[in-house]
Amino acid sequence: MTVDNSPLLKRFTFQERVVHWAVALSFVYLALTGLALWSPQLYWLAGVFGGGETVRAAHPWVGVFFCVVLALMFGNWARFMLIDRDDRRWLAMAHRYAVGKTAGMPEPGRFNAGQKVMFWMQCLMAVLMLASGLVLWYPEVTSRGLRLAAIVIHPASAVISICGIIVHFYMATFATPGSLRGMIEGEVDADWARHHHPKWYRETTGDA
Repeated sequence: MTVDNSPLLKRFTFQERVVHWAVALSFVYLALTGLALWSPQLYWLAGVFGGGETVRAAHPWVGVFFCVVLALMFGNWARFMLIDRDDRRWLAMAHRYAVGKTAGMPEPGRFNAGQKVMFWMQCLMAVLMLASGLVLWYPEVTSRGLRLAAIVIHPASAVISICGIIVHFYMATFATPGSLRGMIEGEVDADWARHHHPKWYRETTGDA
């Protein structure tokens, strides 16, 4: 199968895509219901998901599910996410990538440095949200100091994570058209791969 006379390359396995979308959809639910519980002005969002009582009961359990599938994602991709010298150079030039000017930038592999930083940041925020969420879920068995810390840490880490996902969505759609196809269909156009992930392209195809 070809598109514009360019063959397709397998980018993500079915399992990787299922895990990714499980993480994404559970994150969207947690973000929207978390905002509903956090702000009276946004409480109307709770009505979209069955009302306040339903949201309060479901939010922590969906949070546990999110952490489980994120752990599966970590197992899939952590070895690809190690940051090397080229990645550090890429990050110094990331502003150019954001506007589509990639000439002269270090060649990325399967994931570029921005995706790697996003991965580690989201994993860190997930750990903070899980730890603080457990304190808020069982306040009666924790100290007052932990409860006060959790009240600050949980929404703060959630806001950072939401902002990161907004950037991730922008980069996967508007900034680098064609990226989303890989996560939906599992395949990408070879020309796209050669342009955006040349090191991975050569490793995959064996081209010099």
